[in-house]
Amino acid sequence: MASLTVENYVKTIALIADRSPAGAAVATGELAQAMGVSPGTVTGMLKTLSEASLATYTPYEGARLTEAGNRLALMVIRRHRLLELFLAKTLDMSWDEVHEEAEHMEHAVSERLIDRIERFLGHPAVDPHGDPIPAADGSLNEPKGIPLARCRAGAGFRVVRVMDQDPAFLRYLTECGLDLNALGQLRENRPEAGAVVCRIGDRDVALGLAAAEKVLVEPR
Repeated sequence: MASLTVENYVKTIALIADRSPAGAAVATGELAQAMGVSPGTVTGMLKTLSEASLATYTPYEGARLTEAGNRLALMVIRRHRLLELFLAKTLDMSWDEVHEEAEHMEHAVSERLIDRIERFLGHPAVDPHGDPIPAADGSLNEPKGIPLARCRAGAGFRVVRVMDQDPAFLRYLTECGLDLNALGQLRENRPEAGAVVCRIGDRDVALGLAAAEKVLVEPR
């Protein structure tokens, strides 16, 4: 049975790899920043994961999960995202609250309990942030969506996923009306000004391009 530390490392490697070009190694420095530890600590842990056949590690290049490591990562991600949705649906917790709580709970629940939570929720496809929930067999269907920052002016859209789960960022999106499944129209896309302007309901809201890159939408 994998330790809490091992589960956290393989999950984090998988999440970083998901945002990177296909096949790219996850750099030690990037992993250290995400884990909040020193590069030396990461290097030592990557050697441990390599010995356990959960990852391959190449100095000055980075790490890649093995098939076994990827299976473990998807299992942890599945637990986390189902717990987030369970907390949101049953306890009415907001999407900026559930991530931290799920982080504490994901290592303590059994797979049997997670399977029952999934059935109770009706086999959902995504969590409260639009992130896909892996199936019990490890399969994962990525939702389609493009960054709001890359939409053309005048295009209608529906928010399908938010790639940054920082609580302050999520609260700001809620203030703007850009919750999951929110409908809107991109009024202006001004790369030279570093911002987009959206029409949400009866008001216009501005969003910096860096923030708009993290909001994935489905054009309508």
